[in-house]
Amino acid sequence: MKTLFAAALTLVAAPAFAQNVPPGAEAVPVEAAPTGGEKVNQLIVYGDDPCPASSADEIIVCARKPEGDRYRIPENLRDNPNAAANQAWTNRATELQYVGSSGIGSCSPVGPGGATGCFDDLVRQAKADRQTRDSVNWNRLIEDARQERLGRIDEQAEQIERELKNDE
Repeated sequence: MKTLFAAALTLVAAPAFAQNVPPGAEAVPVEAAPTGGEKVNQLIVYGDDPCPASSADEIIVCARKPEGDRYRIPENLRDNPNAAANQAWTNRATELQYVGSSGIGSCSPVGPGGATGCFDDLVRQAKADRQTRDSVNWNRLIEDARQERLGRIDEQAEQIERELKNDE
């Protein structure tokens, strides 16, 4: 158990050492590719820690979590989702339902129409992946930061145009 905890802690801390991250913030890998040429840096800040300011070539997006979560293992790594105690009886019964199945609706190369169940398997796997995902919507936060940045650029451009018009 101690080695599992140490391995999980190493996996969580390793990206923070590899990036230039301010103290009190945790770096998160970028899931969405930026649409512009700017670099997007996603950080998780805790408590009242300030979010670092964005620069001209970098957008910094911060997700705020409570102070009590600062030194905790991330939620998706806290327990073993595959442990028998964490599995509902209905899930185990559903898994047993598909053991040795073949034919229509089975996603197997055996029998007529065996491939018809592959879509159901794909949907089932996608649903399980979605339930274990992080709760922060990084795409929305990046888009909000990008729109805020474009608004500031537009304001500066309008101010420069007004100054030039007044000088004429």
